[in-house]
Amino acid sequence: MDTMVDLEPAGRALLTTVEGVLESRLCGHSPCDGVSAGELVQHLCGLTLAFRAAADKELGPLTDAAPTVPGPLVEPGWRDTLEAQVPALVEAWRSPSAWEGTTRAGGTDLPAEVAGRVALSELVLHGWDLARATEQEYVVDDATLGAVLEHVGQFDPKGTPGLFGPAVPVAAEATLLDQVVARSGRAPWWVPPH
Repeated sequence: MDTMVDLEPAGRALLTTVEGVLESRLCGHSPCDGVSAGELVQHLCGLTLAFRAAADKELGPLTDAAPTVPGPLVEPGWRDTLEAQVPALVEAWRSPSAWEGTTRAGGTDLPAEVAGRVALSELVLHGWDLARATEQEYVVDDATLGAVLEHVGQFDPKGTPGLFGPAVPVAAEATLLDQVVARSGRAPWWVPPH
């Protein structure tokens, strides 16, 4: 398995979704139980900053705090924040040194290559969450989805408290995106209630 993974396609997919979010949808539900679309956006603002710091081994307040979901309500300027922070995150994980040694994320010390995979999975899964919450199509390449499926496939299919719910059964011929989503405990067919 190659250690390094390019986060750029996942970042691009997230930013495409961000562009299409209507402010009026931020109060609505997301696929994450009890988390609004706005709280999800605020979580993305925090995690993109924290995982950029993890890549740079900039250990401190950004990497020491455990993520809060649901987080605070979305702050003004969130779109500009993500448009700046997502490319910075992607660029930070392009450095081979980001994937070497150990780092910290969410207050947990872990191998840097694991942190990079977590960052990728967060971008993809929460990108899908946001797209679903705002009724947009979510598109990302198969190489990225394959890397995320490999990562989430290492967790207990019965669920991992604080990370993933129990895997949702899908047909053998399900798309790679649906397999990733289902393995992470999300129902691929989820739509926001009206």
